[in-house]
Amino acid sequence: MFHSQIIQILIFTFFFYYHSFAANNNPSYNVQNFGAKPNGKSDSTKAFLSAWNTACTTTQPATIYVPPGRFLVRSISFSGKLCKNTAITIRIDGTIVAPSNYNVIGNSGNWLKFERVTGVSILGETLDGQGSKLWACKNSGKICPKGATSLAFYNSNNINIDSVSSLNSQMFHILIEGCKNANLINMKISAPGNSPNTDGIHVQQSSSVTISNSRIGTGDDCVSIGPGSSNLWIENLSCGPGHGISIGSLGWDLQEAGVQNVTVKLATFTGTQNGVRVKTWARPSNGFVRDVLFQHIVILNSQNPIIIDQNYCPDHHNCPTQGSGVKISNIKYEDVHGISASQVAIKFDCSKTNPCSGITLDGVDLTFNNKPAIASCANAGGTAFGVVLPTNCL
Repeated sequence: MFHSQIIQILIFTFFFYYHSFAANNNPSYNVQNFGAKPNGKSDSTKAFLSAWNTACTTTQPATIYVPPGRFLVRSISFSGKLCKNTAITIRIDGTIVAPSNYNVIGNSGNWLKFERVTGVSILGETLDGQGSKLWACKNSGKICPKGATSLAFYNSNNINIDSVSSLNSQMFHILIEGCKNANLINMKISAPGNSPNTDGIHVQQSSSVTISNSRIGTGDDCVSIGPGSSNLWIENLSCGPGHGISIGSLGWDLQEAGVQNVTVKLATFTGTQNGVRVKTWARPSNGFVRDVLFQHIVILNSQNPIIIDQNYCPDHHNCPTQGSGVKISNIKYEDVHGISASQVAIKFDCSKTNPCSGITLDGVDLTFNNKPAIASCANAGGTAFGVVLPTNCL
């Protein structure tokens, strides 16, 4: 018996060290070995691309390592089209920084772009988009570049982004488009409340996306969900400043994919323009929003804690008035409580041509200035359960 145990221990020890040795012998590529400079001034774009291309030549799991320091990188595209590797980890212990002159990447669409990749992981530390000068240009009313999204994944699968801090993006901080199976965890996304169009995470035409344990504060939506999104799970999120979590805007196009199976739970909104929002244009469309759950939501001085706006028109100029064709159904608000910064804490402004149906309020308690708030409903149908304050208007 004793000898048998000894043999088992030896076998276990052998396999443990064998696998540890194998894992430690997976190739690792330090961007400095390809010419990257950690001084924040020298252009390291070619070095990063060379490290990527080298990692793509092997079928073994590989790591691209960004050591401490500031690495200046211009617009760059990491393509998976010819990449043999489906397990590349980019480990960042330093900061990747965009050019301070916003014109360098401002018309490129994206700063760090991944397209048709599989199995890419990005772990820590910081992406600095240096967007403040572009925001100042936009806020002054001058003619400016549109701006670049800091980190974008297109048509990719099995993506993992963990413990990354994204600062001061010119436009969106992170974009997930046309992707399957993306996991974003422990994110820290930050831009001032007056920075235009700096959405934290935008998801569209994607499925099976998880966003969890993250803090987002920007000048636009903390999370925005566009057409063609399904099976999204958002949990343990802190949002503020910003415009809240928004499904939409939807319905600009007549032919548009819908949004379905979205869960948002354990989210806190602090000083935001909105809490949980669905927004669509008042135009004909075959789009839809259905099967959405907002659960365990805390509101701390948000202007519109619960809002469906099917007459969305942010500039209030040449607004469409046909009535939104986007069909909204089966939206549930469960355990939503806190303090509204406006008297109207619940607003369901649904389509006059395609009313909302299946809205459920269950355990909603929102106040305004220590007084009962108000609910406003138009073209909205549904039911209420338990305590619902303000008084249900469905």
